[in-house]
Amino acid sequence: MIIADADHLDRVAFDLIVNFERIINRRIPKADLALWTECVARDGGLREGAHQTQVVLVHDADSKSLDNFAPSDFAKEIDGQAFSGPLGEFVFTVVEKVPEVGGGDLLCDTVALALEQSEMQRIMIIPDEESDYDHVRQLLRRADPDKHITLFAMQPMPGGNFRQEILGYSLMAALGIKGEELGI
Repeated sequence: MIIADADHLDRVAFDLIVNFERIINRRIPKADLALWTECVARDGGLREGAHQTQVVLVHDADSKSLDNFAPSDFAKEIDGQAFSGPLGEFVFTVVEKVPEVGGGDLLCDTVALALEQSEMQRIMIIPDEESDYDHVRQLLRRADPDKHITLFAMQPMPGGNFRQEILGYSLMAALGIKGEELGI
């Protein structure tokens, strides 16, 4: 399962687009949502096979789409859609944050539900690093040590009983930014 704060993810993609367009001196297209999803799954340890991965995108009530991804419209193009590739099938669910509940609470509630599911062996989480990270980290302290949990952030964060990966790498791949363009 991949659980992501969609608004945070979109802001990070925007920042990368703006900064890398200046560095590599070319226009960067919107990120390929399917490619990003597969990159996150690989970074989270998923290997080729007939897997089924649920992708949950949590977003604010006032955002109706991802501005920096294709496809982008939550209701028309993403929610309830699926695609298959070498890593299996990815099924998207889009959940709108309810103001009375609070956005961070919804993302954390989704993480808590995933942790309770015995069949859920691999969980990848992309929280808003400023508002949700500490709460998610507290939740993960009680996680079953046999679950493979990977948390994605733009920089190394204070740890816990989970793996960490840099979110920017999967986004750069989805944006079509190549290492050789950066001299690496």
